[in-house]
Amino acid sequence: MWSVLFATLAVMLVRTFAPYACGSGIPEIKTILSGFIIRGYLGKWTLTIKSVCLVLAVGAGLSLGKEGPLVHVACCIGNIFSYLFPKYGKNEAKKREILSAAAAAGVSVAFGAPIGGVLFSLEEVSYYFPLKTLWRSFFCALVAASVLRSINPFGNDHLVMFYVEYDFPWLFFELFPFVLLGVLGGVVATIFIKCNIRWCRYRKESRLGQYPIAEVLAITVITAVVSFPNEYTRMNTSDLIKVLFSQCGITDVTPLCDYRRNFTNVNNHIDIAEAGPGVYTSLWQLSLALVFKLLITIFTFGIKVPAGIFIPSMAFGAIMGRMIGIAVEQLAYQYPTLWVFQGACNTGENCVTPGLYAMVGAAACLGGVTRMTVSLVVIMFELTGSVRYIEPLMAAVMASKWVGDALGKEGIYDAHIHLNGYPFLDSKEEFAHTTLAADVMQPRRGEGPLCYITQDSMTVEELECLLKTTDHNGFPVIVSTESQYLVGFVLRKDLSLALANARKSQVGVVGSSRALFVSQVATPWTGPPPVTLRRILDLAPITVTDQTPMETVIDMFRKLGLRQTLVTHNGKILGIITKKDVLRHIKLLANEDPESVLFN
Repeated sequence: MWSVLFATLAVMLVRTFAPYACGSGIPEIKTILSGFIIRGYLGKWTLTIKSVCLVLAVGAGLSLGKEGPLVHVACCIGNIFSYLFPKYGKNEAKKREILSAAAAAGVSVAFGAPIGGVLFSLEEVSYYFPLKTLWRSFFCALVAASVLRSINPFGNDHLVMFYVEYDFPWLFFELFPFVLLGVLGGVVATIFIKCNIRWCRYRKESRLGQYPIAEVLAITVITAVVSFPNEYTRMNTSDLIKVLFSQCGITDVTPLCDYRRNFTNVNNHIDIAEAGPGVYTSLWQLSLALVFKLLITIFTFGIKVPAGIFIPSMAFGAIMGRMIGIAVEQLAYQYPTLWVFQGACNTGENCVTPGLYAMVGAAACLGGVTRMTVSLVVIMFELTGSVRYIEPLMAAVMASKWVGDALGKEGIYDAHIHLNGYPFLDSKEEFAHTTLAADVMQPRRGEGPLCYITQDSMTVEELECLLKTTDHNGFPVIVSTESQYLVGFVLRKDLSLALANARKSQVGVVGSSRALFVSQVATPWTGPPPVTLRRILDLAPITVTDQTPMETVIDMFRKLGLRQTLVTHNGKILGIITKKDVLRHIKLLANEDPESVLFN
């Protein structure tokens, strides 16, 4: 009952007040940091509704996490506060530096992992990460972690969410099952990504997308009804991960720790023992929990409520890891004389820790889903407080990434970016092109004329007509129609605002007034007073020649975060290349539908 109520309230608030508050938010944050602007995505309403609905969605017991949405919330706060300082609020490039630091703070509070948050922003989210952004992100993550520590949300003496303390170090022979966990994590993650993207595409193309409230209600009811009979699906996902990470002690009486131990032998260590019926019952329940969690998360991630993927992905891996850990533990008990175990374990001593396998499996599955490597390993040892197990984590995460990349190169965030058609150029990909800028620019040679503005011969009425009849983001300014020499570039929003202000504040301005982008007029003018627009003109726009290789052009778009570049020949304007033109060109070379990359 409460699950349905919370989920209904969450989806209705999102649908009514802030449609951008749904989902994870990380794909859109990556797109924004690459230079694209999604207006309203980081606004006040989005911040308010996402903060409230995230609590409701998690409280409803849905198979989702709060980590990705917290990154979105932190970026909303950073965006809103940037407007208090004109240096950042009016400069998109500097604002993106604030958003990179905010993303680090978001991960810092989500996991209690400040260093991991900085590396997450560097590896996964940010498009351009100079040194000054690094230390600013470090400072933001530090402040966020300090505030989190003062509040103590996890209710223990540690800042971390899943603190573990195992009695035994890992052994060399365990690298083999750790790598196996990495392989399984990569396979399971790839299956999850492909199925989730297919379902989300079906939702967009079918009538199901028109009924988001009904979809959320159906998934909530199914989750509640199916989860309740199973002990491991009934509990909160974070609590499930804590249980799977934990080490069985002598006083533990849970089914997962039901071993036939010899309690008459008093010593300082826990003897290895045969698994009891409770362990086998737990293994069966964990198998069902793994299948159900995987299936329900495929349908849950992407619905119209705030939803992260970190915690569900860790749950998949933790379940697999605990099961494999118990299997290795029982092998060591049944066959202690095998060459693998000889010399590694003392006779009768339990040297295999199933909780460690759960931790490694969680990292492997999360790495396969997100394709993170360095930042994930740091997040995991900050998350658990166990630096001594960094080598197993590294081995599993690398194996997971290799297998995932072999089966499908895109992580879940990049897959959703392409699904939604955001104009995003992955800075990690390499492109080998033999085409030239002249082959991609718009308009092509021999096609219709380019929309441009002359520096001193057009009227206010002609410019207003140009704004009404086109939807271009900006216009090149040239000397004259005859010469075609480039003067600069003016943005559409700046031109529209300048013309509107001139109409209101400048006396005598009419439609026949000349619009001047020069400081001095060469020819005399006896008509109405002109409108001077030189202050909004970019006199040094990014340009390339028509013979520039597209490989160089794409590199410029990726590293500079460009939205467009002008194509010239001996100083004369020939055309323009936008980010969408570049993406369309890449899709054509890959024999894919070029229109699928256009953001609506």
